[in-house]
Amino acid sequence: MEVLAILSGVGHLPVEVALSAKSLGYKVVAVGLVPGIDEELPSSVDIYYDINVGKVGKIISTLKKNNVTKVTMIGKVTKEVLYKIGAIVPDLTAIKILASLPDRKDDTIMNAIVAEIEANGMEVMDQTLLIKPLLPKPGVLTKRKPTEAELADMDFGFEMAKAIGGLDIGQTVVVKNQAVMAVEAIEGTDACILRGGYLGKGGVIVAKTAKPNQDQRFDIPGFGTKTVESMIHAGATGIIIEAGGALIVEREKTIALAEKHNITILVK
Repeated sequence: MEVLAILSGVGHLPVEVALSAKSLGYKVVAVGLVPGIDEELPSSVDIYYDINVGKVGKIISTLKKNNVTKVTMIGKVTKEVLYKIGAIVPDLTAIKILASLPDRKDDTIMNAIVAEIEANGMEVMDQTLLIKPLLPKPGVLTKRKPTEAELADMDFGFEMAKAIGGLDIGQTVVVKNQAVMAVEAIEGTDACILRGGYLGKGGVIVAKTAKPNQDQRFDIPGFGTKTVESMIHAGATGIIIEAGGALIVEREKTIALAEKHNITILVK
């Protein structure tokens, strides 16, 4: 039996991956990297560990001990964790990796971690390989279609999100009247949405896209009920996401919650 490891951040996506992998015959080992891991994950896998994201050497040795051959990294681990005092105590492997980096961009850090894992004989998989059905096709997913004004903001926001993605800053922007209210950076999607809603005084549009040269092994954008909840608090009226470039978690619940609050969802 082939052994797959899930390096898990927060959110429900790791559970979806675990269930899919087990249905395909994998033995599944999961490592929770940060506090707040979905409570369903430990019972959805064969073996579960909590290991701080800074303990890269311990993570790799644990995977090797369990004869892991494939690894997928899924779930949210915001860069904010890197700067929170006491949240990460890096081990020697992590220190060596960080010391070798030319900068601290998301892709730079993630590519270095992927290289370290693969140097130890394990393949880091495409994040979407086991959960292709979560990638939506183009179209409006809600009963309410965007208004003409919302469509204009969605097109503008999509272009802006692609631009910041190309700079490896973030993947989400909040816009209103074709002006940028907020850009996602270290704080993550939800904080960006709340800030954008506050600055725009409601009536804002959220745009969330993959990076222009998205590495499918990590950082695929996700959209689910938690994002919708942030949009509700921000007074957002719609969101545009990228077809084939963003995962919808708990699709039926997510769409139902959006419809309940008159939020329109467009997949482009």
